[in-house]
Amino acid sequence: MEVKNLSFSYTKDSPLIINNISFGIEEGKITTILGPNGCGKSTLFYLMTKNLSPRHGEVVLGYRKIDSMTNREFAKKVAIVHQYNKVANDITVRQLVSYGRTPYQAMMKRQSDEDDKMIDWAISVTDLEDVRDRTVNSMSGGQKQRVWIAMALAQGTEYLFLDEPTTYLDIKYQLETLKLVRRLNRELGITIIMVLHDINQAIAYSDTIIGLKNGKILINGEPNSVITEDVIESLYGVKLKIANIDGNKVIMNI
Repeated sequence: MEVKNLSFSYTKDSPLIINNISFGIEEGKITTILGPNGCGKSTLFYLMTKNLSPRHGEVVLGYRKIDSMTNREFAKKVAIVHQYNKVANDITVRQLVSYGRTPYQAMMKRQSDEDDKMIDWAISVTDLEDVRDRTVNSMSGGQKQRVWIAMALAQGTEYLFLDEPTTYLDIKYQLETLKLVRRLNRELGITIIMVLHDINQAIAYSDTIIGLKNGKILINGEPNSVITEDVIESLYGVKLKIANIDGNKVIMNI
């Protein structure tokens, strides 16, 4: 996936939220978008997932601009887990995961054997077999996040976008979610693009970090190379020390 000269504002006369940025997403890697509140992280996420259209520039997947793809075509290539997700109280885990097969199903047709296979596979990969018949809303926040990821996996896509997947989770479920994301990448080869707030989690679980400030890219590269004390100060306006623990940088944020 490539982002080319992308700019966005909500109206013609309003300031640019995303300002003429270009970069590529390396296939088979985990790329994390970082930056302070209001820097354009979520807007960039929405532009890359067809939820917004740019004022200038383009997002290209393979050899096609994503704006030229139908939603069904796009959903066969890209799965998305948003930050805020709601579901009816009576929906079970398996029912919700089955919605990931929607791009492949004809109107009024029953699920195929391939659909059932992908649903069961997604439930297995995310370790949800024991709760497949429970209602989603009866589960913990961490379990719910795994269900939404399982639904995305059932789409059978090459790309998985995650918008702040650890927000509102306690530290146990944050780490469980990130370990699952890394396993999906390392074992299944899924290209992951996620937005995170936690710098240390981004360093530990990413192959590439893209740092945004005022709608522009400030850094783009391997975490241990691009994250420095000066960069943190430039991004967030605060001076923080960086320690080296077991060969990885750790931000000392207290």
